[in-house]
Amino acid sequence: MKKIIRVWDLPIRLFHWLLVACIIGSLVSIHLFDSAVELHAYFGYCILTLLVFRVIWGFVGSRHARFASFVPNRQSILNYLQDKSPRFLGHNPIGALSVFALLFVLCVQVVTGLFVDDEIAFQGPLAKYVPSAVVSFLSEIHEGNQVIIYTLITIHIAAIWYYKKFKGENLIKPMITGDKEIDPSEEARYLPSDLGHSSKDGALQRGLALLLLSLIAVAVGYFITR
Repeated sequence: MKKIIRVWDLPIRLFHWLLVACIIGSLVSIHLFDSAVELHAYFGYCILTLLVFRVIWGFVGSRHARFASFVPNRQSILNYLQDKSPRFLGHNPIGALSVFALLFVLCVQVVTGLFVDDEIAFQGPLAKYVPSAVVSFLSEIHEGNQVIIYTLITIHIAAIWYYKKFKGENLIKPMITGDKEIDPSEEARYLPSDLGHSSKDGALQRGLALLLLSLIAVAVGYFITR
């Protein structure tokens, strides 16, 4: 019988899929509808809210949600690439690099978006506080950074396909159910400390996440409307 271990708590799973939905909505609204700049901005504000939540949850969340549990170093990356490291319940070193890279470029995107001013249909809430030269510079970064985002998302999707096709590891299912199923024959390939500790995902954990997200959403809403 396979061993079932809770890896991803509900807050992380909801963050992941809400972020996916908001990114898709943001891309569709800006590329398919010329008059949907304001809708694009609201998706951006939602992404900002989610990113702030993720950063905080990276310090107070469950075991595998915390940044400290998957910050890679040079040796761990080399060991993983050389197939000398154990299997990971959470993010492996390469996956961790992908996570940090995506979080960084998305933060760049939402922050620069706050300063965008197209002088026609939209002005970011911070654009009026800086010189026009700064607005122009940050607007260029906002536009150019899209290419990096597309690239990282493509790599992310390709990695999911690769792990499923060549390593027989389904990375999507645990992000839906929260659980990883470990075959008894493969238990030796994991760290005993990982197998012995499921991520906390109870009512208290979820309540804290809901409170935190609500406070962030209110703060962002106040910030963009004041």
